Amino acid sequence: MTVFEVWAPERTVRLRVGGADRDMARGDGGWWRLEVPEAGPGADYAYLLDGQDGALPDPRSRWQPAGVHGPSRVYDHAAFAWTDAGWTGRQLPGSVLYELHVGTFTAQGTFDAAIARLDHLVDLGVDLVQLLPVNAFNGDRNWGYDGACWYAPHEGYGGPDGLKRFVDACHGRGLGVVLDVVYNHFGPSGAYAPAFAPYLAASGSNPWGAAVNLDGPRSDGVRRYIIDSALAWLRDYHVDGLRLDAVHALVDHTATHLLEELAVEVAALSAHLRRPLTLIAESDLNDPRLITPREAGGYGLQAQWDDDVHHALHALLTGERQGYYGDFGSLECLRTVLEGGFFHAGTWSSFRERRHGRPVDRRIPGHRFVAYLQNHDQIGNRATGDRLSAILSPGLLKVGATLLLTGPFTPMLFMGEEWAAGTPWQFFTGHPETDLADAVRRGRRREFAAHGWAEADVPDPQDPATFARSTLDWSELDKPGHAELLDLHRRLIALRRERAELTDPDLSKVSVWHGEDFVVVRRGRCAIAANLAARAQAVDLRAPVGAVLLATEPGVAARDDGVELPPESAAVIEYR
Repeated sequence: MTVFEVWAPERTVRLRVGGADRDMARGDGGWWRLEVPEAGPGADYAYLLDGQDGALPDPRSRWQPAGVHGPSRVYDHAAFAWTDAGWTGRQLPGSVLYELHVGTFTAQGTFDAAIARLDHLVDLGVDLVQLLPVNAFNGDRNWGYDGACWYAPHEGYGGPDGLKRFVDACHGRGLGVVLDVVYNHFGPSGAYAPAFAPYLAASGSNPWGAAVNLDGPRSDGVRRYIIDSALAWLRDYHVDGLRLDAVHALVDHTATHLLEELAVEVAALSAHLRRPLTLIAESDLNDPRLITPREAGGYGLQAQWDDDVHHALHALLTGERQGYYGDFGSLECLRTVLEGGFFHAGTWSSFRERRHGRPVDRRIPGHRFVAYLQNHDQIGNRATGDRLSAILSPGLLKVGATLLLTGPFTPMLFMGEEWAAGTPWQFFTGHPETDLADAVRRGRRREFAAHGWAEADVPDPQDPATFARSTLDWSELDKPGHAELLDLHRRLIALRRERAELTDPDLSKVSVWHGEDFVVVRRGRCAIAANLAARAQAVDLRAPVGAVLLATEPGVAARDDGVELPPESAAVIEYR
């Protein structure tokens, strides 16, 4: 027997299941309900609103085997045979994240194919695998941010069972799983929830569509829809954390912000499951209140992405200063972010033409900031999706990796970064609707034309070749140059685990100084020295030094209170 329930406070609803249409009973709070004894797992169903003929999928569908426009299918979470009963979770402090997109991580583009590559991540030293959004979207290829069903894994990746197999396999190898979820907008095709209830705000929008109704009439039901979705991924799929996309687009003027409400309920679930559950926000606000504990007046999330660290490293290493990189790139800027988390902390932003951000209390542990040299946005939102490996010399790639993986924050790698993948990661879509496909194509080209790119140089996001180019080439791993960088990442992550100073999240213990084309980061008894120049340099470490724990190039020599560094190199030195 299946109990069908759907929230539609301003509609009348009928259920279509087993070849028949059936009246549903209106309950409290706008919920409609019907028990159907003969409809078990595997039964297809849909809803009809206000006597209309068109049947719509369930807004809370767990399974969309025929795509986002097809009927929903009853799914039994209890039927899956989990093998991770002994899994106690993976905490964020001390961990290394690895971001991957299921569709381009392997040539097959499925959860099962990704499982076959998990041993590579274990060997690398990764702790948490972060999946780009996997909820159902229209078409056969997408970054995932056009999701239409917020409870159902994409069938093309392997559907609900496929995601469970992936998480189960990760846990069996000691890897936690973080899932990217998008609650700030619905995808442009196949999102039927707004037909049932006021899921969208009466006014307002963000760059991706209409704003979600978080504080207007009947918004309690919308908030419940979002929170129940988040809890479902964590509980039913055994996921260890969620990355919350663009939380600055969650417009909520209620006394208790949705994020705080979510943090409270996730904390309760974590206590019940007896394993850590992590909420990581992506935010453009530079507001540490997101990660400040609730008892101290914050929202109580565990971490947030830190674009300022990325911008500081990227602009310094590449020399790029266009757009939002304009204020970044100096060694003093790097010092500011390594010691304080944000560069814009109530300071002037030339890109925004206003003050931006809020200072970070250095008592907030550094592990609450997720830092990266590359991620899906910072690569894929470049006109040609070029990685740092296409821009930087091998020496500077190694310098960047060293500064990232020895820093005071939670480091994150983007798939293939560890071996300097030669494949780009471009913006791709597979919208089957011609009008939508054309609009996306025109919008992409118009966006980059404003920055001086010729239309012919901007890949067509709808072209299957754009998607194919973005798929990792695993044959590169053993090739010269790639193997060397992979080995460096392994050694850096191993050293990070070996030396307590390198995972210490206390920002007050981080000390940075710099000279002409060099920077030194002191972390306890370790110094990280980086030479950015194309010439060898003697770098003052300001205290007697001992062993060289790691060097990116041969020829590093520790002498008295300093170190000799070859061109474009970095080293981790132990103080005596």
